[in-house]
Amino acid sequence: MTDVMLLWDMPILFEKLFVEHKVKCQRIVSESIGTPFLPACKCLMIPTGFANTDYTNTGKGVERNGKQLEEFVSKGGNLIVFGPMVGEYNYPWLPFKLKYIQKQEETVAQKEGEHAAHCLIKDPEMSIEFDGYFTETDGDVLFRDEKGNPLMVSKKIGDGIIIATTIHEYPSGDFLKWMVETGKRNKI
Repeated sequence: MTDVMLLWDMPILFEKLFVEHKVKCQRIVSESIGTPFLPACKCLMIPTGFANTDYTNTGKGVERNGKQLEEFVSKGGNLIVFGPMVGEYNYPWLPFKLKYIQKQEETVAQKEGEHAAHCLIKDPEMSIEFDGYFTETDGDVLFRDEKGNPLMVSKKIGDGIIIATTIHEYPSGDFLKWMVETGKRNKI
């Protein structure tokens, strides 16, 4: 059984992360969302650059399938979305307000509150790269940069959660395991 679906249209280095942490992952294309051919999973992950057509054609399919993604999360699936890597982006397909500005920098991420998803960053004392920040959100801010800009937000939708982040680092093994352990298997 697949635990994580990785939404991308060609092989990507990110896939090695799942092998390294023994998490069962399957790469899918956005055109397969909502079809009977996909197995159920606990987590859907959308890598950095999904909206940038220089990297992929994934963004258009994501935007067309917003309702299916929201239903997946409502039924207990977990969705993690990395930065779109375009100048500005409004995430029109997410069921909450989120606006992004691209600006690549480094920072020591500042935790906001307490949340299990803080384990995304393996070593919170180290400087991390990010590809932008959020200018508007009605989600819960989990990390900020040193200037106070939101870098990671979460939003509970039904029985699942959406995590959106601009942190341009591979997530830790603990984070991957948390996303799988807390997700409820269902179809996208």
